[in-house]
Amino acid sequence: MGFACGLIGLPNVGKSTLFNALMSRAVVAAENYPFCTIEPHRERVPVPDERLAVLSSLVRPANVVEAQLELVDIAGLVRGASVGEGLGNRFLQHIRDVHVLVHVVRCFEGEDITHVDGRIDPMGDIDTIETELMLADIGCVTTQRAGLEKRARARDKDAIALLAQSDIWLAHLDKGHALRSLPLEPQERHALMMMGALTMRPVIYVCNVTEGHVVGGFELSQRVHAWANEQGLPCITISAALEQALASFSPQERKDYLEALGVEDTGLSQLIRAGYSALGLHTFFTAGDKEVRAWTCQKGASAVEAAAVIHSDFAQGFICAETISYGDYKEWGSHSAAAQAGKVRKEGRDYIVCDGDVMLFRFHVAKAGKAKK
Repeated sequence: MGFACGLIGLPNVGKSTLFNALMSRAVVAAENYPFCTIEPHRERVPVPDERLAVLSSLVRPANVVEAQLELVDIAGLVRGASVGEGLGNRFLQHIRDVHVLVHVVRCFEGEDITHVDGRIDPMGDIDTIETELMLADIGCVTTQRAGLEKRARARDKDAIALLAQSDIWLAHLDKGHALRSLPLEPQERHALMMMGALTMRPVIYVCNVTEGHVVGGFELSQRVHAWANEQGLPCITISAALEQALASFSPQERKDYLEALGVEDTGLSQLIRAGYSALGLHTFFTAGDKEVRAWTCQKGASAVEAAAVIHSDFAQGFICAETISYGDYKEWGSHSAAAQAGKVRKEGRDYIVCDGDVMLFRFHVAKAGKAKK
């Protein structure tokens, strides 16, 4: 299991440049004109995790598999997209295909790169995007109300409840608030996601600055950070130009250059951490002679839910999960040594998986009628 981050924003804010840089190669065109990107570009990138390297050095498996992040470069949105302007409905449908929105905001000056609205105003850009997404959601909920009204007339209790809630949703949107900021019951959340509501998706704001403003920020990026903090939304600062330059460096050169600038981490690492946090995800591992692998699951996931991430058979025939904390595995060096030290726990299906757990799932194979790992 991984997750998809959709890069959104106005045209010419640096989305495609950032996408290419994070992929460490030129994947998509990044030109100085609107709608350079039309169809979304998707690329998968491994999620760096030092713990995976440590486990691999101890187990020495035949194969090592990292968790995966999918980046999706989506065409720039313009004012009026909710009613078909620019790439309109195509753009909005592409957004519905991702788990988290990465809103790239231009926080750098320079006449060599044109702005679709002819001015550099990051807060205005944010307002344009948010307004279009909310207008699209108003249209979506309004359309769905027709079906709910029909079911409500047939005395469908769920439809009656959702119809009442839809009035609250529309009022919230009309006031200029995203649906993600509204307290929702699980049933409501599920219904809105099934409708394809865009403002239900978590959002991460990325201030795209020049290399010289990565540390300490810039007046424009500081304004966005202050606003995001007030809204309780994640916001990070990245220089697409710097990330593009780093893409051609060796790992050691990259590390040295970042240290010289006073930058703690790459843009990709920042984005991954923000994405995991926004979606409430964390990592568990499996470690055997054939493969050491990192897996992604929801925080609060049970052992049987984690088993299902690997394969449905693991969940259906679940017996137990032999579990070792990452710290204990690192200290004792192997599953067998940890077991002898009493550090292996046999957890049941309701055990809540912790970040860093190293797990060996035991499950029944229906035909064979025996446990298998």
